[in-house]
Amino acid sequence: MTEPARDGDVLRIDGGTATELQRAGIAVESPWWTTRALLTDKNRTVLSGIHQRFLAGGAQVLTANTFRCNLRSLRALGLDGAGLGWMVHAAVGVAKSARQAAGSDAVIAGSMAPVADCYRPDLVPNDDELRAEHQWLATELMRSGVDIVLIETMNSIREARIALEQVLAAGGVAWVSFVCADGARLLSGEPLADAARAVERDGADGVLVNCAPLETTEACLAELSDSCDVRFGAYPNVEDRLAERAADGDGFPAAVSPADFAATLRRWHGEYGASLLGGCCGSGPDHIAAVGEFGSAPRAVASS
Repeated sequence: MTEPARDGDVLRIDGGTATELQRAGIAVESPWWTTRALLTDKNRTVLSGIHQRFLAGGAQVLTANTFRCNLRSLRALGLDGAGLGWMVHAAVGVAKSARQAAGSDAVIAGSMAPVADCYRPDLVPNDDELRAEHQWLATELMRSGVDIVLIETMNSIREARIALEQVLAAGGVAWVSFVCADGARLLSGEPLADAARAVERDGADGVLVNCAPLETTEACLAELSDSCDVRFGAYPNVEDRLAERAADGDGFPAAVSPADFAATLRRWHGEYGASLLGGCCGSGPDHIAAVGEFGSAPRAVASS
């Protein structure tokens, strides 16, 4: 198992896997969403190539494609039974193989998302349902051999705490990342500062925010710098959601250039002390590569 770096070390998280799948021609749409990348050898080869390009760009945290691999999502596909865990293991297996092919020592993070909808805190189920769902995924992620669990895009304190509880009970290490609106508040309306303190008390190894625009994310980092004793950071959304969808299926273009993205992340590290930094929707290997190693010049990444 690869141990995450400690203390003041900066870790570069990868970028938008779903965005890269779209650019590669793999549809990311209901009901399969990103799990479509696990269905065939051809798709898994594409996914592996995406992982490898992020690693070539300097990513030190590689996120396995398990974002939609919870029980609720898999059962919605008509799948059921004791064998549902195969998708979790397939996603982690692709990430591990990509790491080996790239000759990297990156941390493999298992993604754990809200069981209902990332952007609908009103749909968060009751505590018993949350425990059952997150216990199942936490167990499968530990069995698959991830190094850390990234509990991400959480829109309420209640679900974030239960997800963390289940990861820790399964013997894992976890970072918790929240999705926020303006005013450094979760989509539930709860203050980010309260959320950060709650999961830190519960045992989170890091606290982040993700999938919000740069301006919203920066306000959140200012809050985290005052609220967190554990390491913290962000991976913002840089997708241009107002742009017309490209005719060739490349998905939405990035609203932020790699150079501007890199300058922003470097400033966030310098001004706020953020040490877990990467990209969400819209960010590709070029964005991560532009950041380079903190304290050294950026490096280029080969295009596919």
